[in-house]
Amino acid sequence: MPSFNEVLAVILGGGRGARLYPLTQMRSKPAVPIAGKYRLIDIPISNCINSEIYRIAILTQFNSVSLHRHITRTYNFDSFHQGWVQIWAAEQTIESADWYQGTADAVRKQMLEIQATGAKYVLILAGDHLYRMDYKAMAEYHWANKADITVAVQPVAKEEAGRFGILKRESDGRISNFVEKPKDPEIQKQFISRNDPKRPFLGSMGIYMFNTKMLVDLITNFPDHDDFGGDIIPQALHSHAVYGFDFDDYWQDIGTIRSFYETNLMLTRSDSPFNFYDAKLPIYTDTRYLPASIVEDSSLKDVLIAEGSRVLRSEISHSIIGIRSQIAAGCVIKDSIVMGADYYERDWGGLPIGIGGNCHIEGAILDKNARIGENVTIRPFPRNTDIDNERWYVRDGIVIIPKDVEIPSGTVIAP
Repeated sequence: MPSFNEVLAVILGGGRGARLYPLTQMRSKPAVPIAGKYRLIDIPISNCINSEIYRIAILTQFNSVSLHRHITRTYNFDSFHQGWVQIWAAEQTIESADWYQGTADAVRKQMLEIQATGAKYVLILAGDHLYRMDYKAMAEYHWANKADITVAVQPVAKEEAGRFGILKRESDGRISNFVEKPKDPEIQKQFISRNDPKRPFLGSMGIYMFNTKMLVDLITNFPDHDDFGGDIIPQALHSHAVYGFDFDDYWQDIGTIRSFYETNLMLTRSDSPFNFYDAKLPIYTDTRYLPASIVEDSSLKDVLIAEGSRVLRSEISHSIIGIRSQIAAGCVIKDSIVMGADYYERDWGGLPIGIGGNCHIEGAILDKNARIGENVTIRPFPRNTDIDNERWYVRDGIVIIPKDVEIPSGTVIAP
């Protein structure tokens, strides 16, 4: 079989990320923090490293400074290693002055860089999914079937079929048809690929492996095809050998505030379907050299707490407390995500970073460097409620305090 050194991983850095706003107000989607100390981009990069795929390009465009900073701080191979992690930012060229118009268009605009690597195979990945996957197994499946394109697929339940791109896979593993988010039950019946009555469909995970030559041909010959899922893959079914690689493990698209919120809080459970504690397949991130956290006379239940934090005489349940979090005495925090801070600050005379004394925080997301005064009350709103306030937002009932925002003492944010 070919060598894994012949595989180039291309991670799509995401567009505007409107559905994750205001978490994407000052950063791109892959730079959004998760699980207290990581960023979403750490997931696909770690999967690549664990799969012995060491040449990794990240295509970025929107609000990318913090993402660039994180990548350059974190992923540096030594001088005796052939691997690299590079940022390929959107740029104006003689051929094009446009921004990326979609996933396939982003790859099209970086095709010269892809070809310059000499890679015979290109693995296309998203930068905003949570999962742990061995790409080696997918590559070996691709080679064994002499495929032109391999799509990672996951079983999909009947009630979820309308949310995914659904593929029809034949008994030999080859994909024969594709439909994007089918709502009509009659159409859905034509795409049953599994004998499981509960999960009869196969959905695309947005993970693709191409023979580089085939990728170049498809990108070049169809210049108006801007997306892989909606354009390139359906087109390729008519002329190329496209196979579906099974992945039946935890996978979550972090595409909305609700999915971000629920996925993070899921990680606080001891029986979480995904965890960061796999010694053989770790998830990497920035080494910050922070001190251990201090928890003084507090009650903690189902709490994931990151390093460098200080919690004083508070009650916290079903919540994530991110790096460098400062929580004063008398607070009650429930069903919330506190992202922490980017730095420690000396007393500057104003409202300090962190949560002041005697606050009640429930059903909320507090972004990095938020300054919450004393006696602040935050409670969740009914589902499907969206509110834009000068200092805070509500998305699907979840209260969000944006990055670097101050909430004065005594503020009440509640229905």
